[in-house]
Amino acid sequence: MRIFISTGEVSGDLQGAMLVDALKRQAKARNIELEIVALGGDRMAAAGAKLLENTTAIGSIGPIESLPFVLPTLKIQHRAKQDLQQNPPDLLILIDYLEPNLAIGSYVRQHLPQIPIVYYIAPQDWVWAPLLENNQGLFKLTNQILTQKSKQLVQIIDRLLAIFPGEARYFQEKGVLVSWVGHPLLDRIETAPSREQARQLLGIEPDRLAIALLPASRKQELKYLLPVICEAAKQIQAKLPQVHFWIPLSLEAYRSAIAAVVKDYGLQATLLEGKTLEAIAAADLAITKSGTVNLEIALLNVPQVVLYRVSPITIWIARNLLNFSIPFMSPPNLVVMKSIVPELFQEEATPERIVRESLELLLNRDRRQQTLADYAQMRACLGEVGVCDRAANEILEFASHLHAD
Repeated sequence: MRIFISTGEVSGDLQGAMLVDALKRQAKARNIELEIVALGGDRMAAAGAKLLENTTAIGSIGPIESLPFVLPTLKIQHRAKQDLQQNPPDLLILIDYLEPNLAIGSYVRQHLPQIPIVYYIAPQDWVWAPLLENNQGLFKLTNQILTQKSKQLVQIIDRLLAIFPGEARYFQEKGVLVSWVGHPLLDRIETAPSREQARQLLGIEPDRLAIALLPASRKQELKYLLPVICEAAKQIQAKLPQVHFWIPLSLEAYRSAIAAVVKDYGLQATLLEGKTLEAIAAADLAITKSGTVNLEIALLNVPQVVLYRVSPITIWIARNLLNFSIPFMSPPNLVVMKSIVPELFQEEATPERIVRESLELLLNRDRRQQTLADYAQMRACLGEVGVCDRAANEILEFASHLHAD
């Protein structure tokens, strides 16, 4: 069986690698010889996928920020379409990464209609739609655009594997064949060390104050988030001299840029490659970008301060042309639709606010306990461990039935 997987960015590569692992494991149990070709990253390649192109560095938020990636994305898509034509797979799996995946999926549906398409980790408009539907003007247009993309997705896919119950309900109502498998990060956290184990692995004394800094998985975040995080860390260090900062790298390519800024701010910090879970598990607090990593932090029961900043042009367009406003942006808050973790958006993400929120989470015992209680509520909405094996079984069972027919 030949499977083609398409995904992008750091989080897609992580989730894709976990799925490749499970597919290989379940295929072996079924005596299926499996070949996996992918658009993804180093993690997927290490898991056993043949990497057609690396897409981990092609990621941005906002129309202005995405412009430098238009041409590289088109080139990668052209290469993918060529491979799909020359070596048609038995199944196409699209993971997250909406715009590029819609383009590839639409191409396959039009030119290679015999190839079944499974979508795993669907776009999050099931979250946004209820928030946008009662608005007017350009805000209403935003909802219409999201709805149109959902319609396009529904038209091209044969099956959807949902990671949230709300996602499953939303797409079932649109007539899609859906299975709720749960969130794959539950499986990843199963392999994470305990706080004590992580501190031992990293050489952190039991009573040493440790803060994890997670500034960037996209290049634009190095510009908009890294300096403000480091300034806040410098102020925290002045107030709490015993602190040490741990910075796991999402991409090794970011090491020199991050190291230079850390040095400029005089931080007591250690940069780590490939030890994200260890750095988070060992920490008393995380100061982090908004994204999938927020769920990892929550599942490891570490209080966090979440930041989200984009270019001034992008935020002006969002506010003045699209009238864009959302109650929450980080996954832990979106899962339960309430404020579990503090979110600092754009001009709120100042060093002073970061320091204030950080000290509150570090020093206020009641606040920390409330955060942990809220994390437990969020965790209950994500399903049960074994997500990737369930997803792999659904995929192989689906493909086998199609082949038999």
